[in-house]
Amino acid sequence: MNGKTAWAYAAAIGGGAALWFARTGISGKTEASDSSLYWAAAYPLAIALAGGLGYRAPEKPWRWGLAVMLSQAVALALASADFSLLPLGMILFAVLALPVVGLARFMARIRLRSAS
Repeated sequence: MNGKTAWAYAAAIGGGAALWFARTGISGKTEASDSSLYWAAAYPLAIALAGGLGYRAPEKPWRWGLAVMLSQAVALALASADFSLLPLGMILFAVLALPVVGLARFMARIRLRSAS
Protein backbone atom coordinates (compact mmCIF):
# COMPACT_ATOMS: atom_id res chain seq x y z
CA MET A 1 0.00 0.00 0.00
CA ASN A 2 1.48 3.33 -1.04
CA GLY A 3 1.15 6.65 0.78
CA LYS A 4 -1.71 7.92 -1.38
CA THR A 5 -3.72 4.74 -0.82
CA ALA A 6 -3.09 4.76 2.94
CA TRP A 7 -4.11 8.43 3.13
CA ALA A 8 -7.29 7.75 1.14
CA TYR A 9 -8.24 4.79 3.35
CA ALA A 10 -7.66 6.89 6.48
CA ALA A 11 -9.76 9.73 5.06
CA ALA A 12 -12.57 7.38 4.01
CA ILE A 13 -12.73 5.43 7.25
CA GLY A 14 -12.11 8.39 9.54
CA GLY A 15 -14.44 10.67 7.58
CA GLY A 16 -17.27 8.15 7.46
CA ALA A 17 -17.04 7.44 11.18
CA ALA A 18 -16.72 11.15 12.00
CA LEU A 19 -19.86 11.91 10.00
CA TRP A 20 -21.75 9.20 11.86
CA PHE A 21 -20.62 10.26 15.32
CA ALA A 22 -21.08 13.98 14.60
CA ARG A 23 -24.62 13.36 13.39
CA THR A 24 -25.31 11.22 16.43
CA GLY A 25 -23.88 13.86 18.76
CA ILE A 26 -25.87 16.69 17.20
CA SER A 27 -29.17 14.85 16.85
CA GLY A 28 -28.88 12.61 19.91
CA LYS A 29 -30.24 9.65 17.92
CA THR A 30 -28.20 6.52 17.21
CA GLU A 31 -30.25 5.31 14.25
CA ALA A 32 -29.81 7.19 10.97
CA SER A 33 -33.44 6.74 10.01
CA ASP A 34 -34.48 8.51 13.22
CA SER A 35 -32.66 11.70 12.28
CA SER A 36 -33.33 13.92 9.28
CA LEU A 37 -29.81 15.27 9.78
CA TYR A 38 -28.41 12.05 8.33
CA TRP A 39 -30.32 12.46 5.07
CA ALA A 40 -29.87 16.23 4.89
CA ALA A 41 -26.18 16.46 5.76
CA ALA A 42 -24.25 13.32 6.73
CA TYR A 43 -25.21 11.13 3.78
CA PRO A 44 -24.64 13.85 1.14
CA LEU A 45 -21.29 14.62 2.78
CA ALA A 46 -20.40 10.90 2.68
CA ILE A 47 -21.17 10.86 -1.04
CA ALA A 48 -19.07 14.00 -1.57
CA LEU A 49 -16.20 12.55 0.48
CA ALA A 50 -16.11 9.42 -1.65
CA GLY A 51 -16.31 11.51 -4.82
CA GLY A 52 -13.37 13.62 -3.71
CA LEU A 53 -11.36 10.54 -2.83
CA GLY A 54 -12.23 8.97 -6.19
CA TYR A 55 -10.83 12.05 -7.89
CA ARG A 56 -7.67 12.23 -5.72
CA ALA A 57 -6.95 8.47 -5.76
CA PRO A 58 -8.58 7.16 -8.96
CA GLU A 59 -7.21 3.60 -8.87
CA LYS A 60 -10.01 1.23 -7.75
CA PRO A 61 -12.26 4.09 -6.60
CA TRP A 62 -15.11 1.80 -5.51
CA ARG A 63 -13.18 1.00 -2.35
CA TRP A 64 -13.47 4.59 -1.08
CA GLY A 65 -17.25 4.49 -1.19
CA LEU A 66 -17.34 1.12 0.52
CA ALA A 67 -14.88 2.25 3.19
CA VAL A 68 -16.95 5.36 3.95
CA MET A 69 -20.14 3.34 4.35
CA LEU A 70 -18.54 0.39 6.16
CA SER A 71 -17.04 2.75 8.72
CA GLN A 72 -20.53 4.13 9.36
CA ALA A 73 -21.85 0.60 9.85
CA VAL A 74 -19.06 -0.11 12.33
CA ALA A 75 -19.79 3.18 14.12
CA LEU A 76 -23.45 2.19 14.40
CA ALA A 77 -22.48 -1.21 15.79
CA LEU A 78 -20.19 0.42 18.36
CA ALA A 79 -22.82 2.96 19.41
CA SER A 80 -25.70 0.50 19.60
CA ALA A 81 -26.25 -1.90 22.46
CA ASP A 82 -28.83 -3.87 20.48
CA PHE A 83 -27.52 -6.01 17.63
CA SER A 84 -30.87 -7.56 16.69
CA LEU A 85 -31.23 -5.32 13.63
CA LEU A 86 -27.58 -5.54 12.57
CA PRO A 87 -28.24 -7.82 9.55
CA LEU A 88 -30.93 -5.45 8.28
CA GLY A 89 -28.64 -2.50 8.92
CA MET A 90 -25.85 -4.09 6.89
CA ILE A 91 -28.25 -4.58 3.98
CA LEU A 92 -29.30 -0.93 4.25
CA PHE A 93 -25.69 0.26 4.28
CA ALA A 94 -24.95 -1.92 1.23
CA VAL A 95 -27.82 -0.27 -0.68
CA LEU A 96 -26.81 3.19 0.51
CA ALA A 97 -23.26 2.49 -0.68
CA LEU A 98 -24.36 2.27 -4.32
CA PRO A 99 -24.56 6.05 -5.00
CA VAL A 100 -21.45 6.60 -2.89
CA VAL A 101 -19.46 4.09 -4.93
CA GLY A 102 -21.01 5.43 -8.14
CA LEU A 103 -19.83 8.99 -7.54
CA ALA A 104 -16.34 7.81 -6.56
CA ARG A 105 -16.10 5.87 -9.84
CA PHE A 106 -17.48 8.80 -11.85
CA MET A 107 -14.99 11.25 -10.35
CA ALA A 108 -12.11 8.83 -10.94
CA ARG A 109 -13.16 8.56 -14.57
CA ILE A 110 -13.14 12.36 -14.87
CA ARG A 111 -9.67 12.52 -13.33
CA LEU A 112 -8.29 9.81 -15.61
CA ARG A 113 -9.80 11.45 -18.72
CA SER A 114 -8.32 14.83 -17.85
CA ALA A 115 -4.91 13.23 -17.26
CA SER A 116 -4.82 11.61 -20.70
